[in-house]
Amino acid sequence: MIRVLIGGIILMAIKVSAYFITRSTAVLTDALESVINIISGSFALFSLYYASKPKDKDHPYGHGKIELLSAGFEGGLIFITGIYIIIKSCYGLFMPVAIKNVDIAIVLSVFAGAGNYIMGKYLVDVGKKHQSIVLIADGKHLMTDTITSVSLVAGLLVIHLTQILWIDSVIAIIFGIHILSTGYLLLKQSITGLLDEADYEKLNMLIDVLQENRKAKWIDIHNLRVLKYGNTLHIDAHITMPWYENLEDTHKEVNNVEQLIKEKLQQEVELFVHTDPCVPDSCSICYIENCKHRKFPFERKIEWTLENLLPNRKHKIDSVPKK
Repeated sequence: MIRVLIGGIILMAIKVSAYFITRSTAVLTDALESVINIISGSFALFSLYYASKPKDKDHPYGHGKIELLSAGFEGGLIFITGIYIIIKSCYGLFMPVAIKNVDIAIVLSVFAGAGNYIMGKYLVDVGKKHQSIVLIADGKHLMTDTITSVSLVAGLLVIHLTQILWIDSVIAIIFGIHILSTGYLLLKQSITGLLDEADYEKLNMLIDVLQENRKAKWIDIHNLRVLKYGNTLHIDAHITMPWYENLEDTHKEVNNVEQLIKEKLQQEVELFVHTDPCVPDSCSICYIENCKHRKFPFERKIEWTLENLLPNRKHKIDSVPKK
């Protein structure tokens, strides 16, 4: 991350130099994005350090949510910059400024765009590996900067060939709208994470793992919840198990569930399980063989889905429709 930050500072210096050489509003747009990258990258570096700190009595769930705050901070900066660029570009439509040394700006923009793509791809790959929203957000932002640089080069070529100055402002406005969109998406992602909005992608992955590896003793699962704290998944669930088994056996089964999730999702997991004893209504969906305590015959196995694992109620035949 430090190497990426240093690389970003170098690219920022190149883009700022390109602006002073050309006085192009579109080039200024690209330069301002790089300034934001450095500020947000510095905050992201701190947030990664803070998120890696172990849990303590004041932060029993760890410090991982600072990554969401960092992503929101970056999104806010990007959004404000987009507004500034659009306002400045609209002014430039009526008061165009002569652009100089376009050929030099094109070379510098090509170099900066390539550098942004390489650093962005690296951050996204590392972020996915470590389940870090901060690294993924920064990486995607840098990769979108590459698209901006490519478009900028094309626009500068058109200006160089036609000498139509207002094209510079039009390009900058388009970039400004794109930057606004990027900032909005980052802000939305940050806010929904801080508000613990349900992550249905993670829930479906988790349900698939449980469904494919379920054991007969896991009679029922309901009231399933997933929260993300940094690279740790916090999972709450109610699991119905045989009432006649002792506490030690039940505890082993809960540990088996936790180890299974960690292994299959390849992510740190914190599992909080409330174990329920089975009841007579459970018999019709329980496929434990030779159960001496069965009250009713087994009828059918209920497939676990997003729709029937989230509600806080035990399953029984008349509560889940046939597939």
